[in-house]
Amino acid sequence: MPPTAPKTNNINVFARWRRLAPSEAAEGTIDYHSTSPTDPHGHLSVSISGGGDPGSTQSWTSPPAFNAIFNPEDDNGEVYKSIVAPAIPHVLRGGSCNFFAYGHSGSGKTHTIIGYDYDDERELGLCLAAARQLFKVIDDLNAKDNAGERLGIGFSLFEMRKKSAFDLLNRRTECHVREGHDGKVHIRGETEMLEGGKVRVCPIVRRPCWSYECFRQELTQAVGARAVGSSSVHSQSSRTHAILELEIICQSLVDARQAVVDRQSELVPVGKRATDISIEEQMKAPVPHPGGKWAPNPDYEMNQERIDAAEAEKAEHEHRVAVAEELVEDILKSAATPCLGAKMVFVDLAGAEYHQEKGAQQLHIPKQTPQERQEGRQINTDLLALKEVMRAWATNQPRIPFRSSALTMVLREHFLSSEKGNSTMIVTVSPAKEQYAATLNSLKYGSLVGVTRA
Repeated sequence: MPPTAPKTNNINVFARWRRLAPSEAAEGTIDYHSTSPTDPHGHLSVSISGGGDPGSTQSWTSPPAFNAIFNPEDDNGEVYKSIVAPAIPHVLRGGSCNFFAYGHSGSGKTHTIIGYDYDDERELGLCLAAARQLFKVIDDLNAKDNAGERLGIGFSLFEMRKKSAFDLLNRRTECHVREGHDGKVHIRGETEMLEGGKVRVCPIVRRPCWSYECFRQELTQAVGARAVGSSSVHSQSSRTHAILELEIICQSLVDARQAVVDRQSELVPVGKRATDISIEEQMKAPVPHPGGKWAPNPDYEMNQERIDAAEAEKAEHEHRVAVAEELVEDILKSAATPCLGAKMVFVDLAGAEYHQEKGAQQLHIPKQTPQERQEGRQINTDLLALKEVMRAWATNQPRIPFRSSALTMVLREHFLSSEKGNSTMIVTVSPAKEQYAATLNSLKYGSLVGVTRA
């Protein structure tokens, strides 16, 4: 019997050339073209030339790594039809999908994922177009099933900057990325002190929307709070990674998740009190002796009954949390429609920055502050970590380096949940000759991810 081929996950890689800006026309354009499929999977290669000094023959050809190449005349509608629309049936069956936009600053990532024209159907960002199509299906399901629960779309939107997350649905509240005892990564926001000593750690806000128009308005307002700054080629570059999660929800699922947060807030003071009582009793039991030694305190007997009572109360509240979490799982498992809980994740990565090789054509680089330079280094670190995670995940390596950066820690759940779905990377590049070096590096990054596929 021949050996079984190693399992691979599905990562699709596309390249998208943006339109040339009028101000870039005088400098000239990069010569680029895609080659015919030469590998058994029909993947394309990309060849570019025209960088460096005038008359230079500098050129580069990628390995067969790209599913398709989008030219400047292809609008967002064409990209959506080819990349996202085929995933909608998979989501409606309960699957999960991830979509990443990678590229240097000013290459069109945000235009692709979010979009800037919210009225032109052909230029809607991929996330808005996906939500619109999902709402069409959801509205039909709601109309057919009058007795069932109404379905909607819940979404969260936050940006990763350095090692923190900022909740764009909650006034850019700074949140912290933590790995819990269960091995899952949690994003924790502000801590609120409630009545009765309860402590609530606010999770990332998930905003329920029951119509497309509601979703569009909420998303537009949240995107306006995103941080921008200067980069090597773009004065208003996205200096953060924006992560947008869409999930098909119902009201009972929303209520059950809120109940989990409430039960956890009740557990915090009870758990703290149990720990304090245990420490207090243990501190009274021994007494110091000369020479730095400790011996049992003959005048005090540890009150084990007090410790046990506190631990029993803690166990009771832990049970309440577990019951609330089980209810969430039961709602998802027993849903009349398989799409409940299905997710689509759209990631608008921060603009990659590159150091130019010696002798290459020099770009005009705006003066940056030390903080901006530090942010650039952190962005590149995140993007390198993401590439390594994608390559390890695509080839089913036994160890996937999710802990390499806060970004990949946050994306861990989405990668693991999409094993039954797929992940897609869209490499956005510029045809401007002055951005040849950045375009070359973006295509190299995409080809490294693409060639890992079987």
